[in-house]
Amino acid sequence: MNTSDTLMPVIFLGHGSPMNALAENEYTKILNKLGTSLPKPKAILCVSAHWQTEGTFVTSTDSPRQIYDFYGFPRELNQLKYPAKGSSAAAMKIHSLIENTSVGFDNGHWGIDHGTWSVLVHLYPMANIPVLQLSMDLKMTPEQHYEFAKELVKLRSEGILIVGSGNIVHNLWKIGWADDAPSHKWALDFDNWFKEKLLAGDDQALVKDFKTAPGGTESVPTLEHYLPALYVLAARRPQDKLNFIFEGMQNSSISMRSFVFG
Repeated sequence: MNTSDTLMPVIFLGHGSPMNALAENEYTKILNKLGTSLPKPKAILCVSAHWQTEGTFVTSTDSPRQIYDFYGFPRELNQLKYPAKGSSAAAMKIHSLIENTSVGFDNGHWGIDHGTWSVLVHLYPMANIPVLQLSMDLKMTPEQHYEFAKELVKLRSEGILIVGSGNIVHNLWKIGWADDAPSHKWALDFDNWFKEKLLAGDDQALVKDFKTAPGGTESVPTLEHYLPALYVLAARRPQDKLNFIFEGMQNSSISMRSFVFG
């Protein structure tokens, strides 16, 4: 894969509750359909909201452990297996291609957390593609994350599918536990603002102005679920086509908005 016509796409997935891993609903059916429509990647690199570090690291073992990084959920969820392999060779490729930021190896200290496996279990249920994760440096500003992530576009021509997994709106303090809980107005306002800026190609607003946007303070009380979207924005090309594959809210204050470039 070495031409612009064969670049892998880049995807942002709103992952929501870990229970989506067990669900069969409109969202999970769309993920399953998407997986069958994409060119088969040589490896998947996921930027999950749930791996934050000091410095930037990539999982580097050929047999990553599956991490159940949650509590209070049914036993069935803790028994769900996603036995994807890793790829030390792909980790070396990522390390060598990213030039402006030092990317270290996790040497088995992390693995595949639920931000990754809860979506891949629907996207690639056979677990037959190597999976790696890239951590997010806690010390970086949103602007620095975005600038760093521009280098990830190089990976697309190497057959690596980049997946950002988080949520545009993610406020657990304002959550509604009922399945039919109505969405907060501020959550809808911010989700729509994000969509409008994305359609306009206004990355600078999405990187710098999200806190002052309508509903921004409530929708992004902490950065970790928002930042994966910035990685996806940075890894696209100007000519990439934008496709919203899912739009909607869960539990009043979690946006499941998901989109693909390329």
